[in-house]
Amino acid sequence: MPIYLIRHGQSEFNAAHAPGLPDPMIFDAPLTAKGVQQARAARAEVARLGIRQVIASPLTRAVQTALHIFGDSVPITVMTGPHERLEHSCDVGRPPAALARDFPQLAFDHIPENWWHQGPPNDLGYCVEDWDVFGVRIRAFVAMLENMSDRPLAIVGHGNTFLEMTGHNMANCEIRAFSPGS
Repeated sequence: MPIYLIRHGQSEFNAAHAPGLPDPMIFDAPLTAKGVQQARAARAEVARLGIRQVIASPLTRAVQTALHIFGDSVPITVMTGPHERLEHSCDVGRPPAALARDFPQLAFDHIPENWWHQGPPNDLGYCVEDWDVFGVRIRAFVAMLENMSDRPLAIVGHGNTFLEMTGHNMANCEIRAFSPGS
């Protein structure tokens, strides 16, 4: 049974940042109105896939995307494995209590207080995650997926995460089938 990767909809950071420009300092960026529309449009495509379980990254844009696509029709589990590589301000997460206040319909009590990458801060005040550390984390997440039997399964996550998993750059709200080990 397949696993489907779904990249989050357009975030406020996506809308404000272009390569080569300074980081706009939008921490844990939420979806834009366009991102919400992208997620709602993906709902129709996802409905035909028979997804039985959803894993969402704890970054706000991924949680919002999962909720706009699946609502309460499929169980959504928030999990730290597929969160984005900490490279920009938007990739700095928030503590579980703050997430639980914004998304009371989901459980966050299993997530560590500081679940995003930790280390010495850069000049902008956050720590960039080394590509090797990121790769180890994503390989561990993929290995965990190999043992999950409740499928079809969807993972709502991020561009660098899915690039590391598949070698493919995904557009906002793109849906892509994935087979661990392939």
